[in-house]
Amino acid sequence: MPYLILKSGKRPPARERRAMENGLAQAFLTFTQAAGSLEKSYTLLQNEVERLRGELEKANADLEHSLEENTRVRAYLTQVLENLPCGVVVTAGESQSVQFMNPLARRLLQIPPEWNENADSRAPELLARLKAEASSSSSPSEFEWCERGRDGNRYIGISRADLTGHAAEEASDRIWIVRDVTEEKRLAAEREAARESVALAEIATLLAHEIRNPLGSMELFTGLLAEAVSHSPEARQWATHLQAGLRSLSATVNNVLQFHAKAGVQLTAVDLGRLLGEITEFLQPVAKQRGQQMRFENGIGKVFTQADANRLKQVFLNLAMNGFRAMPPGGTLRVRMKWAPQFPGGLAEIEVHDEGRGIPGELQEKIFDAGFTTTPGSPGLGLAVCKRIVEQHGGAISVQSRPKEGTTFAIVLPVSGAKA
Repeated sequence: MPYLILKSGKRPPARERRAMENGLAQAFLTFTQAAGSLEKSYTLLQNEVERLRGELEKANADLEHSLEENTRVRAYLTQVLENLPCGVVVTAGESQSVQFMNPLARRLLQIPPEWNENADSRAPELLARLKAEASSSSSPSEFEWCERGRDGNRYIGISRADLTGHAAEEASDRIWIVRDVTEEKRLAAEREAARESVALAEIATLLAHEIRNPLGSMELFTGLLAEAVSHSPEARQWATHLQAGLRSLSATVNNVLQFHAKAGVQLTAVDLGRLLGEITEFLQPVAKQRGQQMRFENGIGKVFTQADANRLKQVFLNLAMNGFRAMPPGGTLRVRMKWAPQFPGGLAEIEVHDEGRGIPGELQEKIFDAGFTTTPGSPGLGLAVCKRIVEQHGGAISVQSRPKEGTTFAIVLPVSGAKA
């Protein structure tokens, strides 16, 4: 260290010089220590800054990922809401302003696509009605509206839920679920109608069973009465009317029983020509009472078919009664039995032809449906019973008809044991 020189040009005393040198050395040492401490603190500060920068970058990355996830979830939830099979409306606050409404809600509430609450203060009718329900504290949480339109009534079911988390004194935000329940109402009505139909069918079957026994006795006594008064034309005519009415009633009762019968057919060998002859004889009083005639023509002789005779009689009884009703007085109902052209010797074809008004073409596909009828007061079971019984016997039934030219029903049945 260089010696210190006083201003006077003289060197200071040795003691004083040493003291000054020690102070200066101490000052350099202190500076050196402070500089080292500052350098160390600066290094720590740099490390802390790097750490904080890393944490900030991670936090920013997490936030960005969270925002992306929120955006994705929001888009997904929006897609879900827009594609729900029910309408969703969210209203807020005392004014119940619309916060969200999915497309189905717009359609059900008949809100035009261009309507915007912010631009048009006048709400569409159904939306205004919904808001009125919202402002009513006594309105139920679930209710229905019935809207009348050109295509019939439309039923809208509405459910309401209040969003929680608001202060008690604040008006609640609300979620409205809007559904078209027209189809549900229709199905419920159909189920109720079906239930009533089953109940009526059971009652009708029970009544038919109760009527059939005394009806058979009445037919027997009417036949005896007809024989007893055969000498009196007027009384004979009355007996004929009674027989016709009883046999018509018998056909209706048997139709009810056959239509609702659950037991299978009991097949035995039946002489088809004889069966048709008996039906013709049985129905002569009905034809006579209506001023008509009935003719039976057997073109194949004596043939047998495996059948339940009573049920098969019901088929021809129904076809004959329909023919009588379709014809004016003076008409003739013809029953012809012949071989079926497509299988002679194995299939018999029985034609029942009337000279009546005919069946319009558009109705011919419906006439075998249960309940279908063009005759007021008729239950519409006759042809449905015919079709069911014929098919139970392995046969088929068809119809050909032209308006004002009459109607022909053709029944094809398998036969065996033909005799000329």
